[in-house]
Amino acid sequence: MGAGFIVSDHAGEVMIKSIDELALDNKVVFLRVDFNVPLRDGKVAEPHRIDSTLPTIRQILRRAKKIVIASHLGRPDGKAAPKYSLAPARDHLERVIQEPVVLAPDCVGAEVERLVREPMHRLILLENLRFHKEEEANDAAFSKALAALAEVYINDAFGAAHRAHASISGMAAFFKDKGAGLLMQKELDYLSRLMTKPDQPFVTILGGAKVSDKIGVIRNLLPRVNALLIGGGMAYTFLKAQGVEIGKSLVENDKLQLALELLAEAAAHQVAILLPVDHVTGDANKQNATTTVAMIPADRLGLDIGPKTAGWFCDEIRKAKMVLWNGPVGLFEVPPYDAGSRSLAQALAQNGANCVSIIAGGDTVAAVTAAGVGNAVSHLSTGGGATLEFLEGKQLPGIKALEVNS
Repeated sequence: MGAGFIVSDHAGEVMIKSIDELALDNKVVFLRVDFNVPLRDGKVAEPHRIDSTLPTIRQILRRAKKIVIASHLGRPDGKAAPKYSLAPARDHLERVIQEPVVLAPDCVGAEVERLVREPMHRLILLENLRFHKEEEANDAAFSKALAALAEVYINDAFGAAHRAHASISGMAAFFKDKGAGLLMQKELDYLSRLMTKPDQPFVTILGGAKVSDKIGVIRNLLPRVNALLIGGGMAYTFLKAQGVEIGKSLVENDKLQLALELLAEAAAHQVAILLPVDHVTGDANKQNATTTVAMIPADRLGLDIGPKTAGWFCDEIRKAKMVLWNGPVGLFEVPPYDAGSRSLAQALAQNGANCVSIIAGGDTVAAVTAAGVGNAVSHLSTGGGATLEFLEGKQLPGIKALEVNS
């Protein structure tokens, strides 16, 4: 058995065992996954997070006696609520894995323990962990009860790795044998590479609503990145700080000074920050799209980057050897305000063979998938908040908990 793989973050290096290095033969394995997926009419509406865990589940099944799978879904606030049941996730998993999956009535307790002991059940999905308030409280007794269900702990829930919850950090302390699933390792390999040795030119696209959500990310990336392309709602705070008229566009007025400071810091690092030079705007009802130049009329709001900006951004993407994209650059859910994000996704796909591209955050993954190029990028991350915290340089509790000898 090897020593493990190394995760490099701002706090230093953490050694973690990969799934190949864990003794799984004839063992019961506790697998923490992130099945926190959108539901519609009682069915999984977007299965990316579930499907991304299939390689890990299949590898464990080939070697272990049994898998106990656990996840949270939504925010049930510590109470059992049928609308947050993992039953739709069980149905989807059973269909794609083509093996019987038993949904336990709870995640702890005598009935769950009996199910796990049953030799006929190889795949057991525990009911929503957040039906117990002790999960988010990282309660020691709850952690111990979860740990008692298995002999080996594997975490494949990168999307929840920034949460100091019982199933993410607390229960890992009760296992001698613990490590990362294939998805977790893949996520960490890509992100560690971004933070240590990014391929140059390295371009980051940042969108989404707020500058305040990305301050730490911007500051931590400035010593590493060559260009920052900024779109979405957060662009209007930067533009207003520079004196550009933004009409009724989304803005954080209390972050205008901060925006100027970030622009100055970027200049000091010789990092180009590209901001929109034209916009697709809408009226108060987000209708009647019109393309404008840099300044937005007083009664309009910016809802997407304009064609000139999209072309400029695409030129930068085509020159890049590594691209990180977090946050759509427009209101991509509502055509025609999806055109900017769509054009960036297509430029990434065209540059696919020459560029490592990492798409992070549910909305960005959805935008790239909607553009029909999800298979042409290097990595569709399952982490939103976890990715941002990692890129800010924070140590994630779920990663620290897997450390060899921790």
